[in-house]
This record gives sequence, structure tokens and C-alpha cells, in this order.
Amino acid sequence: MIKTGNPIISIYTEMTPNPETMKFVANKLLYPGKHIDFPDEASAKPSPLAVELFSFPFIRGVFVMANFITLTKTPDTDWNDIIPTIKAFLKEYLEDNRPVINEEEIVVTKAAASNEVSADDTDVVKRIKELLENYVKPAVEMDGGAIQFKDYDDGTVTLMLQGSCSGCPSSMITLKAGIEGMMKRMIPEVKEVVAETE
Repeated sequence: MIKTGNPIISIYTEMTPNPETMKFVANKLLYPGKHIDFPDEASAKPSPLAVELFSFPFIRGVFVMANFITLTKTPDTDWNDIIPTIKAFLKEYLEDNRPVINEEEIVVTKAAASNEVSADDTDVVKRIKELLENYVKPAVEMDGGAIQFKDYDDGTVTLMLQGSCSGCPSSMITLKAGIEGMMKRMIPEVKEVVAETE
């Protein structure tokens, strides 16, 4: 039987630099202009989709952004064994127009990490956030992740790694050789960049 009214959803996968994560890209916006990370099942409540994904025994983390979902699997699971199941689940879920994120369920804490410049940011913090937004964000999004500003204190920038960046073997190289090097060149006040995991 042909369903009418709902668009046909297609899902394709992209590998990320992190062997434990895979990016599932849809031909539909899932969370336009925003992203949210669910590093474990307990944090998934604001997303009915993430809650259902965590019901698969091999899913360890869910990251939702724009038109893709980055999933982190258990180390003993082979992507080739589970990709068809996940793609079929996502296709059916999205074609049924079921909710991805319930905004009213998201609890925003004062210390939340953000790259948005606010009025009480110092000049250095504003420059750090602009650099992250303009140079770092597009690159890490392509790899299925996000890097958020957490804190700046006496020359040290603390960033939070999300999605495929969290737990990625090459993320420390990206952080130190890439981001730290660029920040030191463009913002002389920056002496070091470190990562904080959620």
C-alpha cells in the first residue's frame, strides 16, 4: 500500500574519523540550526527518537544535528551488522513524522557550553567563540560532531567534544595540532586548549 501525505525519507551513512561512530544523514531537517548530544540513555529524555535508539543494545551515544544523527556503538559491534537495521528504523520513524526533539523537555543549565557570543563575554572570549563558529564548526560538523566553548581562564580554553568528536582517537590531535595551533596564532592570549568530556 502506498502512503500518501508523508515524504519518502532516504538515509545514507558517512564514516567519521571515530571508528565507534557513524553519521546517518537524512533528506529531511531533524534539528534545524541546533544540535544536541545524548552521551547516555539517562540524558535522552528530551528526544523520543534518541530514547528509541538507545533501546538497541549496541547504541552507546546519540548526537542530533541539522539533517543527521551520529550514533556511537559498543566496541564489540560491527557496523556492517547493524547499519541496515538502523537505516530501516530511522526511515520508518521519520516517514511517520514522529518527534525528534521535544524542546520543552530540554533543561538548559547556566553553565551550558555554547559558541554564541553573549553581552557579558570578554573580548578574548568573543574572539574565541567567533573562531570556533567560523572555522572549527564547519569542519567538525562534516565529521558528525561538534566542539563547544566551555570556559576561558588565564590563557587556557576549555572545549567540550560532542558527537563523533567525543572519544575519537584523533580528536586530541585535532584539538592540539589543529584548534590550539590556530587559536594561538589568531588570539595571542590563548596559551593552551584542553577538552572536557560531559
